[in-house]
Amino acid sequence: MGPIPVSWKGICQTGPTFKATHCNRKLIGARYYLKGYEARYGHLNTTQDSRSPRDMDGHGTHTASTVGGRGVPNASALGGFSSGTAFGGAPMARLAIYKVCWPVPGKGKEDGNTCLFEDMLAAFDDAIRDGVHILSISIGSSTPIDYTQDGLAMGALQATKNNILVVCSGGNEGPTASTVVNTAPWIFTVAASSVDRSFVAPVKLGNGKMVKGQSATPYNLPQRKMYQLVYAAEVVNENVPKTYIAGQCLPGSLNPQKAKGKIVFCLRGNGTRVGKGMEVKRAGGIGYILGNSPANGAELTVDAHVLPATAVTSYDAVQILRYINSTKTRTAYIFPGRTIVHAKPAPSVAAFSSRGPSAISPEILKPDIAAPGLNILAAWTEGNSPTKIEADKRRVKYNILSGTSMACPHISAAAALIKAIHPDWSSAAIKSALITSAGLLNNEGKRITDASGNPADPLQFGSGHFRPEKAADPGLVYDASYNDYLLFLCSHVNINSNPTFKCPKTTPSMQNLNYPSFSFPKLTGKVAVKRTVTNVGGKGSVYFASVEPPMGISVKVYPPILHFNHVGEKKDFELIVEARERVEKGIYSFGWLTWSDGVHIVRSPIAVSLV
Repeated sequence: MGPIPVSWKGICQTGPTFKATHCNRKLIGARYYLKGYEARYGHLNTTQDSRSPRDMDGHGTHTASTVGGRGVPNASALGGFSSGTAFGGAPMARLAIYKVCWPVPGKGKEDGNTCLFEDMLAAFDDAIRDGVHILSISIGSSTPIDYTQDGLAMGALQATKNNILVVCSGGNEGPTASTVVNTAPWIFTVAASSVDRSFVAPVKLGNGKMVKGQSATPYNLPQRKMYQLVYAAEVVNENVPKTYIAGQCLPGSLNPQKAKGKIVFCLRGNGTRVGKGMEVKRAGGIGYILGNSPANGAELTVDAHVLPATAVTSYDAVQILRYINSTKTRTAYIFPGRTIVHAKPAPSVAAFSSRGPSAISPEILKPDIAAPGLNILAAWTEGNSPTKIEADKRRVKYNILSGTSMACPHISAAAALIKAIHPDWSSAAIKSALITSAGLLNNEGKRITDASGNPADPLQFGSGHFRPEKAADPGLVYDASYNDYLLFLCSHVNINSNPTFKCPKTTPSMQNLNYPSFSFPKLTGKVAVKRTVTNVGGKGSVYFASVEPPMGISVKVYPPILHFNHVGEKKDFELIVEARERVEKGIYSFGWLTWSDGVHIVRSPIAVSLV
């Protein structure tokens, strides 16, 4: 890396396990924020974490290396999975780390950590002063919070005022509707998708059937032979209630006399995936099959299990249960896992990825975009085990993780690359470029689906799956300023306490915010919204509008043709929507508006539900 830019004002804060010399021309800033945490929880337990920017959890290292890690040859997860040269999305970007998340006292790290708004706001203030360009924030509340009560949203608004693009994870509460978080229009909200790589570890059943499974466990069964197979509920201790809980391999539930030497079949639900395997191991089980619940569907999240193990889809889980119930002599064999690339179909939307519509302002379509977040390999701290469970004493340099936390830095990296190509672009322009250039097709040339193979829609993936190379030259952008976001807030909440800004007497419609997507919740009659596009392609270009309307909805664009004489020129248009047929109330239907000059395709999703 070249010398640190003179515009950089950040520092490397020191602590017991972090020296100033740990920073370099790649890692140019590191700070930590404890005041809010310690005011709430008391003194930090330094056996769990470090009073320094040092990561003792793993999550921050994983996301930071995803956004900007340099190429590392022969990187792989425990057991050699996903081996190859690993790169971050923007390998020449410089990184500054603002540590705001800490362990929850009395809870294991596998249950997540806590990040307090006051610590986040202090970090925002420093990041703005330090001179960052992009903020990648893989943090979110478990439920949506109103903007003015949401410290992350308010901090992000101040960052946006300083032309810093804030990219956030959309949450892992899917597939339930209206669970998406970090939905403020000035935040770039990211959904999670799969990649074209799988970790195949099939199961052979005693009846000769082969069941597809996936696993990243480094352990194999001791012999290539069939082992006795049991359902967890059959081998539990006497005191375990005979409910669905019995099949879940929860801590202390299994009877070692009944489980010893057997492959135990457990169901997902309560407890952690790895924790269930630990319980099987404690009870002397030789291996473990994890069956998805219907909510997880066909999505397989892989883990560094502590014994030979594999995970199967909810459909296959039912087949295995049927087999167990059909015979007294049940056997199985778990094949060692292998990494397979160019898997099809990919991408698909992850089942855990939080869904729209936004619970706070459904007039803004959220999430904005999808990026890889399922089974992502990235760097890991040696201050924690790959499973984050305290009893796990293994240490690794790289780890496979899943979540919208993993998707967020992919978008942050793409934004950093666009910022490098177009340093004069606003944060809204960069966001617009990525949104309007996103793709809708998987590697089989068909529309992207969810984890169970059903067609996915904009409430799952926003405008589609990101395509960074297209975003570098988007043709047109939907720009917006800090003032536009304040006007948006006027129609949402009273912000007249801000002495520098007064809301107008008549507040503009939230739907007129110059956003690169369209959402019409509870449509009645005819609604017209205005947008402004800025030409960032060639001079003398002519764009034609084409519409794929939502079912039963009429969509018109006026004017349908836009002529641009020079770069930077702005043109307004109106989009008019009206219900044409009796469509089921409260159910969303989707369409698309596309502007094209024959070279660029500028596509925006349209979401409509009727009252």
